[in-house]
Amino acid sequence: MLVADGLIAAVGPKVEAPAGAEVVDANGRVLMPGFVDCHTHACWAGDRLGEWEEMLRGVPQAEILKKGGGILSTVRAVRESTRKQLAAGLRDRLARMLDEGTTTVEVKSGFGLTTEAELKMLRAIVRAGQDWAGTVVPTALLGHAFEGALEDYARMVVKEMLPEVSREFPDITVDACVEEGAWTREACVRLFEKASKHHPLRVHSDQFSSLGMIPEAIRLHARSVDHLEAATKADLVALAGSQACGVILPCTGFQTDGRFARAGFLVDQGGAVALATDCNPGSSPTHSMPFAIALSVRRCGLTPQEAIAACTVNAAAVLGLPDRGTIEVGKRADLVLLTHLDERMLAYEIGGNPVDLVVCGGTPAKGARYTQRQ
Repeated sequence: MLVADGLIAAVGPKVEAPAGAEVVDANGRVLMPGFVDCHTHACWAGDRLGEWEEMLRGVPQAEILKKGGGILSTVRAVRESTRKQLAAGLRDRLARMLDEGTTTVEVKSGFGLTTEAELKMLRAIVRAGQDWAGTVVPTALLGHAFEGALEDYARMVVKEMLPEVSREFPDITVDACVEEGAWTREACVRLFEKASKHHPLRVHSDQFSSLGMIPEAIRLHARSVDHLEAATKADLVALAGSQACGVILPCTGFQTDGRFARAGFLVDQGGAVALATDCNPGSSPTHSMPFAIALSVRRCGLTPQEAIAACTVNAAAVLGLPDRGTIEVGKRADLVLLTHLDERMLAYEIGGNPVDLVVCGGTPAKGARYTQRQ
């Protein structure tokens, strides 16, 4: 492979290196597209270690929430943090993601719950991305948790928060979470019908309960429906026949209730599946795409090849980025060189970091010691 000007310039059995080029001898190891983590909540402040210990002791989640824990503790910490502090924390997580081969990552807001705090989060996400070798794609998660009565809060989001977000981030994707204790289907649909005039849509749905959001997401032409652990077979068949992609998040099932999406069934029905870490401080405290791959094969019914496609080309499609995710001439040169000779080892091996070299936009971002001047 020849990389020039940040793009893949040539691929073949033999490619001559131009004079002065940096040369990497892979020695038979796997070279593949960089991972695309298309669903994360990687911008946050504070931690939930104390709550996690309570859960280990058997304290019910409802009791933790009554004491102001869970997502509300993260909301408080985000509100108390400056944009600069939020960006610094995200930069640290992005560095760890890059080290394990993630070259493109989506990062959601959603821990602010006020217009000012949500805009602060989005600005921090954009700022952190400017300092990172890879690509950060911000998403406005406007329908997440809520304060007070949901009907009043949702009305504020539609009338006040959405217009402000649209003004500053006119092309950003709008997301929401439909679940017991989060937004209702009806509130989400009202938000999406307004947002769809200017923004792409994505939705968290069917993580713990099947509440009828999948048919609405299809009707509203959402780019993706994410989670799907509790989705019915009928809804999965409908999703497979639509243009929306199903995004699975097996690290969340590993951390919480041991339930996993039936991704293999969705693929068998002809559907598109993407795979992401759901990196967040509560239900998925991980940034490791190799770990997500290993779980998706063991618990979600994907083959190793399907899992790799799910976190490269399919995940890039969810983010509207057709310029990456495959090794083809003209594509962006976001690449990872593994320690492995066989790509199936990504799914077979559990734990550890299988990534030797990371290239972002044609520039080595990790493992530059493997290059030599021609």
